[in-house]
Amino acid sequence: MYVCSCFGITEDQVKRHADQGACTPRQIASACKAGTDCGSCVRRIQAILGRGACPRRELADQGRPALAEIPTDVPRAA
Repeated sequence: MYVCSCFGITEDQVKRHADQGACTPRQIASACKAGTDCGSCVRRIQAILGRGACPRRELADQGRPALAEIPTDVPRAA
């Protein structure tokens, strides 16, 4: 299913970028431009990102550097 019709970005593509460490709509936009034209998909991107674990966000919540290497022992969303 398309999330961003302006750039033809699918939900699976957004999820792949999230799996690679993008935790915010802005980081998704940097990775694939989704949300940078009309902006109507930003809420959908937020909803997708809100469903999964984000190792970088978890590091920040723990007071650790968010740009540090992502630990391999952090459970990943299925």
